[in-house]
Amino acid sequence: MNALAATNRNFKLAARLLGLDSKLEKSLLIPFREIKVECTIPKDDGTLASFVGFRVQHDNARGPMKGGIRYHPEVDPDEVNALAQLMTWKTAVANIPYGGAKGGIGCNPGDLSISELERLTRVFTQKIHDLIGIHIDVPAPDMGTGPQTMAWILDEYSKFHGHSPAVVTGKPIDLGGSLGRDAATGRGVLFAAEALLNEHGKTVSGQRFAIQGFGNVGSWAAQLIHEQGGKVVAVSDITGAIKNSKGIDVPSLMKHVKEHKGVKGFHGADAIEPQSVLVEDCDILIPAALGGVINRFVFGVEQNLLLLLRLLTTEIAGTKRKLLPSSFWVIEGKMPMISKPNLLLKLLIIQLIQKLMRFVLELFEGLRVVNELANC
Repeated sequence: MNALAATNRNFKLAARLLGLDSKLEKSLLIPFREIKVECTIPKDDGTLASFVGFRVQHDNARGPMKGGIRYHPEVDPDEVNALAQLMTWKTAVANIPYGGAKGGIGCNPGDLSISELERLTRVFTQKIHDLIGIHIDVPAPDMGTGPQTMAWILDEYSKFHGHSPAVVTGKPIDLGGSLGRDAATGRGVLFAAEALLNEHGKTVSGQRFAIQGFGNVGSWAAQLIHEQGGKVVAVSDITGAIKNSKGIDVPSLMKHVKEHKGVKGFHGADAIEPQSVLVEDCDILIPAALGGVINRFVFGVEQNLLLLLRLLTTEIAGTKRKLLPSSFWVIEGKMPMISKPNLLLKLLIIQLIQKLMRFVLELFEGLRVVNELANC
């Protein structure tokens, strides 16, 4: 199920629980405006490169539409549509007088130079400048963008409409940005972690954290958690992943990332497979990258494959404990030496049983949704 289908499903369930009129429900699902533009720029080597940019303006009933602009290879209309819809619900729940919007360009910012990113941002702004504005739609930074991107948008927009610093949020302080904006989302992650731990009589200090994504959100979350005495034991970004069970030196990692544009190669931790950061031993996992990463595949098949690789290269003896999250099976106690053929057979049986369990879980999930709809 893609992001838009999942978001629509959740909204429809909520609409039925609220008893919304079917016409109103349908109206709220359809975005106010969808924009798709071609952005062709000259690259530094003289060649031309074309990218596709999107801006979905979902709803403006409560005020100007608001939402980020992300630069990422996987940006597509469905994802942007889903995120715009979620912005509508978030601003409404927080009782902020804005509607929802979202935008993005399908590109890998790491493959573009600063001057190429600037040209791309300015061309995108030229294509949508008459459809955004202080009282219409206010963009903000998101994945792959930041204060500099907002500064380019502000400058390009101002060429057409005069100096308009309020056309974007998340811009540099010198251009009218807000103090604390850069760390705001990461600080929100810290507050959420503190609230969760408080319910269990614990604090951030001494807890072990794994963070997937080390952009603006993940890096600030790591810094603030480190300042509160938390222990960051695993981190990943687009370049790779690292772990240190004793705790990563976050200030040193920040310096490394600034110099090398990623966590890969950091000497204060061991390199691991990027996907495995989601199943590393920790107290709190923070997914701070793309959405949809928490699923049965990651915590079922992926964990089994990691276990398979470890067991094929290590003879098992003595007391071992392994948790397979998708089925909540614990393998523990004294185990004899296991030969590779027997191991493979056992793991194949485990995978077959897990496939059956996933089928049963999906069947029950479908029956649950049908039952909820029938009771609405």
